[in-house]
Amino acid sequence: MAYIITEPCIGNKDTSCTDVCPVDCIHSTEDEEQFYIDPKICIDCGYCVTACPVSAIFHELDVPSNWRKYIPQNRDFFK
Repeated sequence: MAYIITEPCIGNKDTSCTDVCPVDCIHSTEDEEQFYIDPKICIDCGYCVTACPVSAIFHELDVPSNWRKYIPQNRDFFK
């Protein structure tokens, strides 16, 4: 399991989460509206959750139902 970045990140892309990630698993591209967490690299430390200024990051099992569409979007980013 990994953490998922959801809707509040869109258009914000604050790098606080990337700054605290000990395994550098949070990525994006210039064209993307948000960051994504690589589920194969994430060690589930939760540092990103605490650092996120817009409360956009949730453990995959705790993603609110209205933002669950971000789970497959996150996985697809790393395919």
